[in-house]
Amino acid sequence: MKATARAFTNIALIKYWGKRDESLFLPMNNSLSITLDKFHTTTSVQFCECLMEDIVILNHSLMDTNEARKITTFLDRLRGSSGKRVHAIVDSINKVPTAAGFASSASGFAALATAATKALDLDVDKKALSQIARQGSGSACRSIYGGYVEWQKGEREDGTDSYASQVLDGKDWYLSILSVTLSSEPKHISSREGMKRTVETSPFYSSWVVEAEKDLQIAKEAIRKRDFEMLGNVVEANALKMHATTLGANPPFLYWQSGTFEVMQEVQSLRQLGIQAYFTIDAGPNVKILCQPDDEQYIRKKMLNLQTVQDVHLCHPGPSVSLI
Repeated sequence: MKATARAFTNIALIKYWGKRDESLFLPMNNSLSITLDKFHTTTSVQFCECLMEDIVILNHSLMDTNEARKITTFLDRLRGSSGKRVHAIVDSINKVPTAAGFASSASGFAALATAATKALDLDVDKKALSQIARQGSGSACRSIYGGYVEWQKGEREDGTDSYASQVLDGKDWYLSILSVTLSSEPKHISSREGMKRTVETSPFYSSWVVEAEKDLQIAKEAIRKRDFEMLGNVVEANALKMHATTLGANPPFLYWQSGTFEVMQEVQSLRQLGIQAYFTIDAGPNVKILCQPDDEQYIRKKMLNLQTVQDVHLCHPGPSVSLI
């Protein structure tokens, strides 16, 4: 009863921001992402009758008790589905740099869901697997697939219609994504707390949900047409709208730092020079830049010349989760 899986992280082009159900990780709006090729998590799960409790190992060290509890809770759901009340050794190697602003929980729970269901001999397709991964981390449902992926918010209270599906294989539209690292410090407000506060208190939030759905349709049309300018404009606008909701929260908060503004201004300056580049920002100070492959090295050098920039990781569309 052992299996090993590898999943890659993703970045949201149209953001997931706010939940309609906290426990089931059900979002308020559909979202759209690109699974990336550079950073991944490899997880082995072995169920054993001899164990009295789950053992969770991350990067060769026992995981913190609170974090390990999340894994056990997740595995409990699968044990309930399989009818097998047996504990597991979970051994995970995470190759996602925490300072780069990537959500390692996405690749982590996608790999865990895939390995655990295989080890329990559960017969699940990718749709069901994305539903399972979602219950560990919302964005993990998108890392089940490669390339361009949409996460359906669903309408049902039990979450059975909330899952991800591939919009386009990454090989069919090969773009570049530069992850610009500005800070390695922990966020003062977690993504989970930030979502909750804006949903409950920001007067801008209801407009965000409406606008996000409009942005999603534009982004999907841009992907269908392979229209990079159209995609870049809506991705950048969607990120700015998301962060605007945090300014309306009570109390208000902002994830950006001075370096965030500097990178945003540099991207806009590049466009004035005729270089197609667009930024997006998740719940943190670091910036992702979308560009054409021919421009990636030039833009990377420009970013590294900024004093506030610590590093720039170069990524492209990546694969779906796989058993190894």
